[in-house]
Amino acid sequence: MEKPRKSVRRKTRGVTIAEVAAHAGVSPMTISRVINNQGKVRESTRERVLSAVRELHYTPNLAASSLAAAQHTRIALVYTNPSGAYLRELLVGLLRVASATAIQLVIDYWDELDANAERKAARALAKRVDGIILPPPLCESKAAVNEFVRAGVPVVAIASGHFSDDISCVRVDEFRAAKEITEHLIQHGHTRIGCIKGGTYLSASTRRYEGFKAALDEAGIELEPALVQQGDYTYRSGLAATETLLALRKPPTAILASNDDMAAAAISVAHRRGLDVPRDLSVVGFDDSSAATTVWPELTTISQPIAAMANTAIDVLVRGIRRNDATTRVLSDHVIAHRLIVRDSVARPPRQK
Repeated sequence: MEKPRKSVRRKTRGVTIAEVAAHAGVSPMTISRVINNQGKVRESTRERVLSAVRELHYTPNLAASSLAAAQHTRIALVYTNPSGAYLRELLVGLLRVASATAIQLVIDYWDELDANAERKAARALAKRVDGIILPPPLCESKAAVNEFVRAGVPVVAIASGHFSDDISCVRVDEFRAAKEITEHLIQHGHTRIGCIKGGTYLSASTRRYEGFKAALDEAGIELEPALVQQGDYTYRSGLAATETLLALRKPPTAILASNDDMAAAAISVAHRRGLDVPRDLSVVGFDDSSAATTVWPELTTISQPIAAMANTAIDVLVRGIRRNDATTRVLSDHVIAHRLIVRDSVARPPRQK
């Protein structure tokens, strides 16, 4: 007698959202938007997506829909930053947030492009990602920003000196921060304070310099033009500026550098000249990057909460991507609180001989 056969349930592999996207010739994010009826999608594209869904018998996994959406959200960090320490801090913060939310982080490096090249690069990148993060100095590139806005891709500028009319911004109050750290030097008795400015291409540099001058004005201290030297946020520019300041007939007793890399360079020059920091020269920086604690003595500086800024930037972008309506873009300006970090690089000025 023939034994009855056991019914065998064959396991079948379901169609993935990526396969539907490839069939329809669109991104997985577009598939998600159509299925979940979120954001604006062209009617012709919507019909193509729905047709692909029907042809492939695609059934979305509703329990995993939010995760799938996150996994197919591509956010690009575009950088050409002269400060390696700042970039490392920002990148670590973004990677931490991206990995926790399953967002795909795309890193795009632009090497000193001119306006036309930036427009072309922005146009190409806008087709591949859903959102853009622009740290300095690209956060103020009108060529790139205009191209991203024209493409309808949400953009967040990090550490711009002011709120833009075109894109969202995550920043600290550069003016107040620079004023506060200058006041810290004045409270220690310094009246001859040198300043190494940041790159002229950034509004943040201007705001930091304005904060520096405001603190001097309020204290009744006249600023000598020779005490102000131009840098560009690189260690090398900090070396050159400090050499000029310390070669003055009457050098400063303290130096405010517009970032930690240039402040670290100032300490290096002081040591090379046989000066003790802070007994002979006080030095302060800005950003509280890794450079602030890898020099001796460790730097008094302004802390920008880069991890919090990265988290806020991604949150703003994700909300903008989900909204997906370039005609009703909601721009936001997030001013994150800074902190004065007091370490060992500041003391009272030496007695004049």
